[in-house]
This record gives sequence, structure tokens and C-alpha cells, in this order.
Amino acid sequence: MIVDAGQKSEVAEVVLAFVIPTKDRGEDLRRMLRSLVAQTRLPDQVIVVDGSGVEVSWCVAEFSELKIDYVRLLPPSLSAQRNAGMAMLRAEITHAGYLDDDVVLEINAVFEMASFWGGAGLDVGGAAFNVVNDAGSIPSALMQRIGVWSVGVGSVAPSGLVCEVGRVNNDIESDWLCGGATVWRREVIEAYSYDNWFQGTGFMEDVDYSYGVRERYRLFVLAAARLAHFTPPVRPDRQFLFGKWQVVNRMYIVRKYRHRGLSLHKAWGVSLILLVANSVRGIFNRQPGLLDRSMGNLAGIVSELRGGSEPIGGFLK
Repeated sequence: MIVDAGQKSEVAEVVLAFVIPTKDRGEDLRRMLRSLVAQTRLPDQVIVVDGSGVEVSWCVAEFSELKIDYVRLLPPSLSAQRNAGMAMLRAEITHAGYLDDDVVLEINAVFEMASFWGGAGLDVGGAAFNVVNDAGSIPSALMQRIGVWSVGVGSVAPSGLVCEVGRVNNDIESDWLCGGATVWRREVIEAYSYDNWFQGTGFMEDVDYSYGVRERYRLFVLAAARLAHFTPPVRPDRQFLFGKWQVVNRMYIVRKYRHRGLSLHKAWGVSLILLVANSVRGIFNRQPGLLDRSMGNLAGIVSELRGGSEPIGGFLK
């Protein structure tokens, strides 16, 4: 799939844009844009969609070398900001992606991404950067045995649980891609948009989007296109919200893709496992945040039993 770096004619055919949603993180955005302007291959368009309480246009103005279009969108919501950014793509753009405002790209990351797309077949719909400081996730033997967690890296289990990709040493094919470190073919962008049901931070909105694309296209994670993601932890006062999202957002995805083999029965099982696991860990490790999360799990289960899948807004960080 990867073309030789010397194939300049193919790489030159890729006209690349990035959409960067941001909210109240001007210094993180500045750090990210510094890494973007330092690339050996600059993007052809950058769209910053600002949902901050105090606008961060001051930061954008520092990077005149980048072709930045800046737009404000209030109230903020990650899915809505991503959709608004893609609506601003210039006509000549052939590929476009999303970058979180708290990533830092290695110097050749954009070049490696463009090189991949220069030789990718039409069956490839999306590609993700290699998040080098992400350890990924390891499914437990018990959860594999009862069929609620898949073994393969980048897989989506019938329960809706995903196996985190983490850092990769070779290009891999995946069922889903991390939302804030991806590039998509223009045809995909025009056919798919982020589901605005996912409000606020939008937990699992990237799984929903990319798993939908996966129905028609292949998805890859690229080893040579490297970046680091410095995501802050969930705020202590948002653990309850996160726990509720763990149940409600996953159940929404499972219902949406039942025709793909996802199972409500197994999704319910995962919800109960999360409730018990977070409660036990919170008690024995004396971690109030996990207890708050388990209470959010319980609230999500009650919401689902009442008919559920109502969108829940809020921000985790």
C-alpha cells in the first residue's frame, strides 16, 4: 500500500486539508500548530473551528505560513465542529482529515500520510496517524471468553467494545480509527458526516463514524506517520458523566449497527461488567473517581431500561 518516497508525481496529486476543532486550549493549539508548520510537507488547507468561550484567533494569527481558515462555532460540540470544518473544504482538496488540538506531529508525519494516499487504492477510505505515546488496550481473557471483547488490534467486538490500537510498528488494517488523528478520501467526506447525536466531547463518536465508513471501505493505521497525543485525564467532577457515556453511547452504536452483527445482549453484559468493575476497583483502591464512574454506569443502565439513547451533552476535560 505504501509508495516509495521518491514517487513525487503520485504524492503531488494529494491535495490535503486538516480540520482542527478546539475549545479553550489556546496553548495546546499553539503547540500543535508549531508541529504542523514544521512539517516537511505542509497541508494545503487548515481549518480551525473554535468553540472557545474566549476566541483563540490570536493563536491562529501567529502561523501565517499555514493556509488557515478560522471560524467560530457556538455552542461547542466536537461532532458539529468537525462537520462545520469539512463544509469549508476548498474545491481542489482531494483528502482531508481531523487533528485534535492536543496532538504534536513528528516532522515527516504529513509527508508519510500524503505518500500513503498517493498510492492507495480506491477501496481505502481512511487512514490514521500512529499515536506513538498510546499503549493501546489488552482484552482480558474472561471478556474474550464470554465474547464481549475481540482479540484483534483495532477490532470492534459484538458488544460494541473496541480494542484500542496504540502504537504500531507496521501498517495495520483496522475496524475503526481515532477521530483526532485521521485523513479521509474526499468521496468519504462527502458521503459521511459525524453524527450530531454525540454532543459535547462526544465519547465514541469516532468509533461511530469510522465503523460506518468501514462498511464500504478499508481503514489503515500508518506506522511511519507518527504523532503524540497529550490528552488530559477526565476531570474528577466529570467521572459520573463519563460513566454514563460508557453505557449510553455504546448502546446507541450497537443499536445503530445491529445489521453488522453487533449484539444488544452482549452490550448489556458489558454495561453490567463495567458497573461491577468500576465499583470494585473504586472501593478496594480507594479511588472516588471510579466510584463516581460506577454511579454514572448505573445511571446509564437505568436510562437505557427506561427507553434510553437520549443524547447527553457535556465535556470531560
